[in-house]
Amino acid sequence: MRNYLICIGAALLFACNSKSQEINFRQVFELKNTHREVSGMVYHQTTGKLWMLQDKGNPSELYVYSTDGKFEKNVAVNNQQNTDWEDLSQDTAGNLYIGDFGNNKNDRKDLRILKINTPTLEDRSLSTVQETSFYYEDQKEFPPKKKDLLYDCEAFVATADTFYLFTKNRAKGFDGTFYVYKVPNKPGSFKAEKIATLKTCGRYKSCAVTGASINPKGNKIALSTHDKVFLIPFKDDASFAQEQMEIIELLHHSQKEAVAFKNDHELYLADENEADTGGGQVYVLDLN
Repeated sequence: MRNYLICIGAALLFACNSKSQEINFRQVFELKNTHREVSGMVYHQTTGKLWMLQDKGNPSELYVYSTDGKFEKNVAVNNQQNTDWEDLSQDTAGNLYIGDFGNNKNDRKDLRILKINTPTLEDRSLSTVQETSFYYEDQKEFPPKKKDLLYDCEAFVATADTFYLFTKNRAKGFDGTFYVYKVPNKPGSFKAEKIATLKTCGRYKSCAVTGASINPKGNKIALSTHDKVFLIPFKDDASFAQEQMEIIELLHHSQKEAVAFKNDHELYLADENEADTGGGQVYVLDLN
């Protein structure tokens, strides 16, 4: 069953109203064994393919699949190091953005987002054309105390002029809190401005934010966790309000690290392949 939890305020987060209806969530294909750590994914509107990346310890490459699971190719990203690539986004022109901001220990000072101009399926390598470096305006210690480990990030979306980042809470005493920051979508080094503090729920393995995607119309953002999707109607900075968040319970737990809108009513999700729990799959969630 599909459980929608529509919250009516931060103070009432765990007293949300709910309703149920059928969920259409299904596996569509299995990833290659060499792609065990997919951490970011987009459905690329220009090429009509799924583009993916893997996180630290993997090559500086993107991976292209058809929507029915046929592996197309590796694409090298020239002259870049995969320090900890955690998410992939795109703008309405089809340009790709690599989020090199994984920060498990909350001690990095080299956070950045890399832009690649609209790729084609003929490309075997791509070069970055823009680097956006940033720092969190309210982080004072590297790393902060264990109770303040709120500066990891595995999720972002790109608009024409702004990046929105959603942090992953690694704090001792996890309570579902995460921050939303904005950074200009242009080259240079910038302060990441905190624009919202939100909550998911109180269980780390179910409620830490692992991926983000914005739909083609640009009016809805999806955030993934290991067993949930959070939907936020999007218009501007004020959209990130607790009462706007809608929760879809997937009733399927795995290490889901990537989410991507195909269109306005379908979401792809991908999970990492763990020895004890399996995974390495791509799924579709129908939002209708």
